[in-house]
Amino acid sequence: MDTNSPVYIRRYEPSDAPAQLELRLRNRTFMAPYDPVRPASFYTLEGQREQLERSLAGWEKDEEYAFAVCLVEGGELIGRVALSSVVRGAWQNANLGYFIDSAHNGKGFATEAVRQAVAFAFGEAGLHRVQAAIMPWNRPSIRVVEKAGFRLEGLAVKYLRIHGQWEDHRIYAVTNDSIE
Repeated sequence: MDTNSPVYIRRYEPSDAPAQLELRLRNRTFMAPYDPVRPASFYTLEGQREQLERSLAGWEKDEEYAFAVCLVEGGELIGRVALSSVVRGAWQNANLGYFIDSAHNGKGFATEAVRQAVAFAFGEAGLHRVQAAIMPWNRPSIRVVEKAGFRLEGLAVKYLRIHGQWEDHRIYAVTNDSIE
């Protein structure tokens, strides 16, 4: 981690459920255009506990590495960054997803969290490639991955069901030999 960074990432803990719930509730409307339709149970303490348990189990199985994004000053949980769908063998790839509390957008926090997650992917996790799928109209998210060194690889038509409809996504990727 850059010692001048205003944020750091850390492995989630079961005790993060209340803070994660607050974060999700506070950003529910803001994130709706970018998220799949979620059941009402997702926005409950039990729902967030289940999410964290799945994330921690995924970590143990080398299938997912989810991190809390926290402010250095005060330690407040302000977002999430995750390396999911880890595939080993010939691919050595993970998908990247992230979000930052709307109150903290536009400050470079997402870019820094992504950089730290990619450093983990290529270091401790030993991956070769990380990819992100972003809707073409989501310019702020595209800017995050571009600043983090990702390259545009192409368009995946009707790639994910987001906010109730199939959305095209641009695929961005970075490999361990292309990061400074």
